[in-house]
Amino acid sequence: MITPWEFLADMANPQLDFLPRALLVAVLSAALCGLTGSLVVVRGMAFIGDAVAHAVFPGLAIAFVLGGSLLLGGLAAAVVCVVLIATVSHRGRVSEDSAIGVFFAASFAIGLVVLSRSPAYSASVTGFLFGSLTGASAADAAVVAGTLVVMIVLMAVAGRLIVATSVDPMTARAMGVPVRAVDLGIYIAIALTVVVSVRTVGNVLVLALLVTPAATARLLCYRLVPMMVTAGVLGALSAVVGVYLAWAWDTPAGATIVLVTTGCFLAAWAIPPVVRRLPAVRISAPQN
Repeated sequence: MITPWEFLADMANPQLDFLPRALLVAVLSAALCGLTGSLVVVRGMAFIGDAVAHAVFPGLAIAFVLGGSLLLGGLAAAVVCVVLIATVSHRGRVSEDSAIGVFFAASFAIGLVVLSRSPAYSASVTGFLFGSLTGASAADAAVVAGTLVVMIVLMAVAGRLIVATSVDPMTARAMGVPVRAVDLGIYIAIALTVVVSVRTVGNVLVLALLVTPAATARLLCYRLVPMMVTAGVLGALSAVVGVYLAWAWDTPAGATIVLVTTGCFLAAWAIPPVVRRLPAVRISAPQN
């Protein structure tokens, strides 16, 4: 196993220029997932992260067959899926979980049908689904960084509306908050986060990166904004440790990062509740 100092030396090695890019993309993606994942955890929407991760599949398949951008194809498919979920579930006749299950399965099936019409599977599609940190480019880092900035700005501008809708939608509706529009915006934010993060850990593990740091932060924080900051920091630190361990042990980077976040969760869970949290301040909707 290499030491941290040897890892830093490898980071500075021009022949290993992919390593610092991989670390940067991993840190940005993990921070982004922690930030957005806090909304997923608070709203009890963990299932939708898995659904969106699979919803990108038909977009990837269509983009591959047509020779287009896999990122844009996956994003388009994810947005269509979450809009359908939000529209159907808001009608009240079908629960959100049921709508997610229906479109989750349908999206994956469409992707399989589309790819079955293609003569061969693409290695780039496989990398998008299972992650390819070492293949991350400067453009990938720019996309993730831009998405993180967008999410931070979104929370700064519409944070009160998002908190109100997430914590008590009925009260928020009575206060005049456009709950349906805010919900749709949250769905799209989750979709965008998932699409840009599958490049880091892939379709299979992205749900863990979205949920686990946020669940850990939920054990440590009562208020939503501190929870989001804590989740982002935990995700970023887990990415650093995970990339180092993956490089030292020659293990898959995405899976190693997820295992580090799981270790953080178990450590936070093991701490007695009286010790691990600050004095109780409940997450509450903003008042007029």
